[in-house]
Amino acid sequence: MSANGQNRHARTARLARKLAVAGTGAAVLALPLIGATSASAATPAATTAAATTATTTATTYPDNLDGWIRESLDIMAQHGIPGSYEGIHRNIMRESSGNPLAINNWDINAINGTPSKGLLQVIDPTFQAYHVPGTSWDPYDPVANITAACNYAADRYGSMDNVFGAY
Repeated sequence: MSANGQNRHARTARLARKLAVAGTGAAVLALPLIGATSASAATPAATTAAATTATTTATTYPDNLDGWIRESLDIMAQHGIPGSYEGIHRNIMRESSGNPLAINNWDINAINGTPSKGLLQVIDPTFQAYHVPGTSWDPYDPVANITAACNYAADRYGSMDNVFGAY
């Protein structure tokens, strides 16, 4: 084997070690680069930095309705809870018009002492029963409210996508 081939192997091994440290997401992004032999191939440091930036960006959500829904969908995916952005958004707009502090003080639940709260108008016993690990225990927390409500809707209706009225 030529010295040039051994050098390439050492660089590939070093890149593979760095990718292992950076995580599998970086490995997927850099797979095409491992076999690259031209001078235009990305350096391991640049590849790791790009992968770290991509990973960080993928887990940062804006503090607004869009971000809350997207973060909830990511948590739901981790827990096998079905639902789509459209189904969640549709139900939020009907239930609270997007106000995470909405509370229903006039329906039968409120009369019985358990008013519906938050973006998807969940009562406390339902929120507690369908709370998803890794989210807040505050029913007014937008992500916790969406995720618990979708967990409940999945159990009762198959998915929040199947809810077209009060639930």
